[in-house]
Amino acid sequence: MFRILVADDEGIMLESIRSIIESNFKSECEIVCVKTGRAVIEQAGQFRPDIAFVDIQMPGLSGIQAIREIRKFNQTMVFIIMTAFDKFSYAQEAVNLGVMEFIMKPVNKKKILDVCVKAMHQVEEARQKISDDLKIRERLEIVVPMIESGFIYTILQEDSDPFHSGYPEMLDIRKPYGFIVVLEFGDSMEGGTMTNAIGVGVKVNKYYSMVREILKDYFECVIGPAMGNRLVLFLSFDQEKMQYEKRVEVITRTRNMIHKLENSMDIKCRGGIGSVKPLAEIRHSYTEALKSLRESDSHVVHITDIPAVAEYDGEYPLDLENQYLQRGMKADREGALSCANEFFDWMLVHDGDMRSNIEIKVLELVMRLERRAFEAGNVRYGFRYRENYMAELKEAADGEGVRRWFLSKTRDICDKISTSREREFENVVSRVKGYIDENYARDISLDDVSRMVDISPYYFSKLFKQEVGENFIEYVTRTRIKNARRLLEDPRYSIKEICVMSGYSDPNYFSRIFKKYEGMTPTEYRER
Repeated sequence: MFRILVADDEGIMLESIRSIIESNFKSECEIVCVKTGRAVIEQAGQFRPDIAFVDIQMPGLSGIQAIREIRKFNQTMVFIIMTAFDKFSYAQEAVNLGVMEFIMKPVNKKKILDVCVKAMHQVEEARQKISDDLKIRERLEIVVPMIESGFIYTILQEDSDPFHSGYPEMLDIRKPYGFIVVLEFGDSMEGGTMTNAIGVGVKVNKYYSMVREILKDYFECVIGPAMGNRLVLFLSFDQEKMQYEKRVEVITRTRNMIHKLENSMDIKCRGGIGSVKPLAEIRHSYTEALKSLRESDSHVVHITDIPAVAEYDGEYPLDLENQYLQRGMKADREGALSCANEFFDWMLVHDGDMRSNIEIKVLELVMRLERRAFEAGNVRYGFRYRENYMAELKEAADGEGVRRWFLSKTRDICDKISTSREREFENVVSRVKGYIDENYARDISLDDVSRMVDISPYYFSKLFKQEVGENFIEYVTRTRIKNARRLLEDPRYSIKEICVMSGYSDPNYFSRIFKKYEGMTPTEYRER
């Protein structure tokens, strides 16, 4: 079926062309006739013809003007111009607009039929091209995910070299660097772990095509298969190191992407982001992305926003070990002690008759936690600091004595981390508070101070509220109001001047904020 539009202001011409086409092509064509250039544009949107016979001279818009407008939204319609004038005066613009043919009036039946056949062949060729392109796209929809999955699997294998695997050429990866984003899904977040990993993993697999579309909307990335409740993304990068602004942009995009995924599938999601690495070393970025997930309960966390930690590979309960180390590093003393007790019970069940094995494992866990705390800058570390550990374990009267030693060391490390972290957070927050106290009259933003302390805005905002007890904006506002009160007691300054000196450009807004915090306007405060 071909849709044909005929446009001419002469009714006889319209009926003549309609009759010629219908009598020769019968049910193969659906024909609409119009008499103005405006109607041509309207039918181009409503009727969506494949072929259009358009007269040059019509009331209102000319045929050329109508074609020019239609070309703004339709590049495939086949146009045939009909004119009683010298066609060469329109030739240049008609060529630019992609007109297929000119017909000089008066027209004859043979010419109309010849042009119709030619136009129909052109339409069929265009349709075939679209069909072929769709088939290729359908095949690519199957092949490309397979190639991308192969590339991600290559990254995850320890002994493989993604750079020489052939995948970068197939995926047109030309930039020399890249980084990894790991997405983790679940029903909820409990104790640093996503719940219902298996069930949600099945759900992610079910909606994998939709998930890929969402991810591709936010990043130009290579997407791995759904592995359990995780997805691994590779993003190429053209520089050896990611600057602060770009890092914040990536975090922001990842947050927005995660919100879209959560709303689309009604599940919870979080993301860990590794640092930029050369392609041959990209697996290290994957390891960092996993650490980011393990060491923080934030929605999205970049590896540079948390202390670097050591990796451990063990054959005993890995989840329990990870929880022990994670809670210990968070200075969650009760949580770490609970994990230590549970772990010790497991060892008694599985190797209770081999005290030496239990001693070695306990010593290993304590030293692992100490090492992580040292790398985070939370504890001191030296060659002789552990010289009594072996003797103390050997002096323990029985298994419960070993347990008490294990718990005691865990408690000590947690306390040291807590003290050190409080001091570290206090230093960061104290620095920011000092900056606010000195610059409250200026335009201060969360982005500015986050950049100053080199922590992403999201992580810093959480840290600031945790340490100060109120969010960043509230603290800035309270600081400004406190100084405004002091200035209002000095009669040398007008209220308008105090407004500016307090960091506000709009006196009315300043007055509203002041009343919200003080229960009265600046004028009333000064009078009292």
